[in-house]
Amino acid sequence: MNTTTPRAAVGGALALVILAAGCGRDAGEAPEQARNVTTGKATGEVTVWAMGEEGKALGAFVKDFESANPGVKVTVTAIGWDVAHDKLTAAIAGSATPDVSMIGSTWSGELAKTGALEPTPGNLVDKSRFFPGAWQTVDVNGTAYGVPWYVETRVLYYRTDQAEKAGVQPPETWEEFTAFAKALKEKGGAKNGFNQSYTLGASWQEVLPLIWQAGGEIVKDGEYTFDTPQAVAALKQYESLFRQKLAPTDTPENAFPQTFIKGEVGGFFSGPWMIGVLDNDGGPGFGDKFDVAPYPKGPVAGTSFVGGADMAVFKKAKNRDAAWKFIQWLSEPKVQAKWYTTVKALPAVQSAWQEPELTADKRLAVFGEQLKDAKTPPPFPTWEQVAKVLEAELEKLARGRQTPEQTAQAIQSQAGTIGTGL
Repeated sequence: MNTTTPRAAVGGALALVILAAGCGRDAGEAPEQARNVTTGKATGEVTVWAMGEEGKALGAFVKDFESANPGVKVTVTAIGWDVAHDKLTAAIAGSATPDVSMIGSTWSGELAKTGALEPTPGNLVDKSRFFPGAWQTVDVNGTAYGVPWYVETRVLYYRTDQAEKAGVQPPETWEEFTAFAKALKEKGGAKNGFNQSYTLGASWQEVLPLIWQAGGEIVKDGEYTFDTPQAVAALKQYESLFRQKLAPTDTPENAFPQTFIKGEVGGFFSGPWMIGVLDNDGGPGFGDKFDVAPYPKGPVAGTSFVGGADMAVFKKAKNRDAAWKFIQWLSEPKVQAKWYTTVKALPAVQSAWQEPELTADKRLAVFGEQLKDAKTPPPFPTWEQVAKVLEAELEKLARGRQTPEQTAQAIQSQAGTIGTGL
C-alpha cells in the first residue's frame, strides 16, 4: 500500500488547471484565512473521492459516521491511483469537484495553488495531535489545506535468520549499515546483501532521507538545492552499495519481494504495508524470519521519509460543514485505529498509536518511533516533475554512468529550470 509513488502527468495539466480555475495564489500573497465550522451533527449528503484499496474500503467504513450523525449520507467514489491526479485536475478545471477528496501526500501544494482547496478550519483541527512530518504534507506557506489521514514511513526490513548466521545486529549508523549488508551477503547466505529500490520506481524516497540524515535540505530560500555537500554525501552513500556489488541493478520486474522471501536479498527499506505482503506471500512461519529496525543514522540524524494520504475539502463543496465534520471524525483516535484494522493504514494522529489495535504488533512500534523523525518533500506544485528527474538521474548513478557529484549537478540543473512553481 504505497500511496505516494503513483503519478500522472503533471506539468502541462497543472498549468491548464490554474488558467482554467482563474484563482491561483501567488507566493507573495498573505496566507489564506480559514473559516470556522458550525457545531452540531452533520446532515445532508457528502460526496467523497478516495483512491486505491482505501477507496474500495471506505464506502462500508463510513456507515459508523452515518450512524453517529442521523440525516447524513456519505457517498464514496473509488478511483484508481493511476487516474486520480488527472481526474482531480479535470474536476477542478471544470468546477465539478466532490465535497471531499483523498489526495496524495505530495499533492497539496500543487492543488492548493489552483485556489480550489478550502483552508482547514481553525476551530476544528489541532495540528499538535498529528505527527509533525504528516502535518507538513498539508501545510502550504503557513496555511493548512486538508488534514493528514494516514501515514507511512520507511524503515529497514531484514532477514533475521541471515543476520543471526552472519553474527550481526541491525545497523545503527551508515558505517554499520554497509558492514551489515556485506555480512548478509558474505556470511548470511544472501546473493545480494541489500535491495535498493530504484528498480521499483521509488528511489527518491530513499535518497531524500539520506540527504536529511547528512544534515542537508533540498530547499533553501524557496529554491531547490540538490548540489550541496550534504546531498553529494547522501548520493555517495546511496551509490556505494551498487559500487561494492552489495545491491543489484538487474532485478527483474515483479521479482521483488520474492527475492527477499527466497533469501536472495537480505534487506531493504520499505513502508508498513510490506509487513502484510511478506506475511501473506511468505507463507506459514515466514513472519519469524524477518523483522524491522529504524533507519540507520547518518552524520547528523536518522530521519526517514513520511508519506501517506490526506483528506481535503474543496471550496466548491456543496456541503462544506458536513464535509469537515466527516474529516474530523476520520481523525478521531479510535476511528484511526479501526481504520488500521481495515486496510492496515497507519494513524496520522499520534494518540491513536496507544490503542490496542496498534500495540498488539511490536513491529508497528518501530514505525511509530520512526514517524517522530520523518520529513516530506516541500509541498511545491512542481514536486512530481522534480521527482521524475531524481529517478532518472539516480538510475544513471546506480548503473555507474555518472558520479555522485555529476548526479547532484544534473538534478540541480533540471530542478532549477523547473522551479518550485510558487
